[in-house]
Amino acid sequence: MNRRRVCLGAAAVALALQSAGCMTVHGERADIPSVGKAEAVRVLANFAAVDNRVGRTYDAEGVTAVESGALGTTDEAGLRAKHANHPQGNPGYRPLVFSDSRFAIPRQVGWPKYFVADTATNRGAATRWLLVFRRSAAGQPWKASYVASIATVDVPAFARDKDGYAVALDLAGTDLLVQPGQVSADYATYLGSGGSDVFADGPDTSQLRADRNARARDPNSVTRYADQPAAGGDFTPVALRTSDGGALVFFASRHQSRVTFRFGYRLAIDVDTEALMTGTPHTSVTLSRLADEAVTVPPAAGSGEVVFLSRVVGLVTAKGE
Repeated sequence: MNRRRVCLGAAAVALALQSAGCMTVHGERADIPSVGKAEAVRVLANFAAVDNRVGRTYDAEGVTAVESGALGTTDEAGLRAKHANHPQGNPGYRPLVFSDSRFAIPRQVGWPKYFVADTATNRGAATRWLLVFRRSAAGQPWKASYVASIATVDVPAFARDKDGYAVALDLAGTDLLVQPGQVSADYATYLGSGGSDVFADGPDTSQLRADRNARARDPNSVTRYADQPAAGGDFTPVALRTSDGGALVFFASRHQSRVTFRFGYRLAIDVDTEALMTGTPHTSVTLSRLADEAVTVPPAAGSGEVVFLSRVVGLVTAKGE
């Protein structure tokens, strides 16, 4: 994903006027749009403003005002490392600019609620960013929990209801090949042991497994990998129906690698990793990373496979021993 790693309410309560007076529509019970279009525009503009400020200052705490989940966790760690090595910030930072922004706003009952901003940026003419904004309750701020940078030609078309709203899917009980709530666990299992035929070959699946196998052992080190799903809270997957009957699913996964070096080997560790390091790396280094992913999932009734459109991996912790 060619971008700087630091990505760096009307939906809560709607009022309906009736001849007898005003009736409050509660967001926790009524099936209403997750956000109004005007508010979605403001949320995206505020995200850009904060992103540009923290991009100049490497303000790890400041980014939490507009980010959460997979995106927020990796960006906070990345900013913390950058600030440790460049406390003066980044005076050469190029401000992020959004344009041609579109919004996929689903009807939803209860909390949390979410919507997707699909926007062009000045970070690449041939790609669009899809940002998932979520908030946990009425009055809480909207925060971006997932981001995907997708080639413009590969951005799927969202299905729409009769009023033009996107169609949100449940985490289980759908007609999809893999349930949205199960994608992260299935992917973690696939990377660890293979054996799954639901994922299409590509750089984030078959090629990644092959690369790991090639790096597992060399004359100087042995590397072991461990993969886990990420779910719950702001890591909960988000799924929207696409016009072809499948879905676009945003999810996260956790990945750990432990490298043990031969005695006497001189370790070379980059400065950003060193900034996040706890312990002293004598003979081994354990790196914990978080991946922010977007895939298309086809209907179960067919021959399609799960295809990765975007996968961004960020280092969140490092430990030396």
